[in-house]
Amino acid sequence: MGATRPLRADAERSVRTILEAAERVLSVNPGASMEQIAEAAGVARTTVHRRFANRQALVEAMAADVVRQLDEVLDAGRPETAPPLVALHEITANVLRVKIGWPFAMGVVFTDADSPAAEGKRRVDDRCLALLRRAREDGLLDAATDLDWARRVFYALIGEAVHGPDDGLGPDALAQRVVGTLLHGVGRVD
Repeated sequence: MGATRPLRADAERSVRTILEAAERVLSVNPGASMEQIAEAAGVARTTVHRRFANRQALVEAMAADVVRQLDEVLDAGRPETAPPLVALHEITANVLRVKIGWPFAMGVVFTDADSPAAEGKRRVDDRCLALLRRAREDGLLDAATDLDWARRVFYALIGEAVHGPDDGLGPDALAQRVVGTLLHGVGRVD
């Protein structure tokens, strides 16, 4: 978007509407045109182009927005202050809500290491590692746990919860399953 000053409230709503429509359309048809996205948003194609120079700019804005949502989810879970088990469950449930609601944007590959979305992902990764460190210090994870590996496994479990068979579980039940598996393995889950 490239604007250095904040958008007016109506322009912000327009951008939000376009991003949400783009997610709906692109998650069903990744090859959809800007015109199809504009139609789904209920705006003129020129409005989409005024906000996003091209399709790549729109996709990058979607990825940056989803990372912003993940930052908010992390903040809401209070990973630095809540008991680690509580924070893990809260954050996992809310991350699942974001991933379920924004599947296309969550799947964007960050090829530009300097993009806002890639920087945001690094920030999310660092905060996740800090939470897992607290979980290890609290005895939820073994003292010898490789935290980077645990983070990668945690992300994979979340991915499986989102993309696995639909067994009708909501985000809270899926979070319980993910956190239980992370902490106890695939055996008995407390």
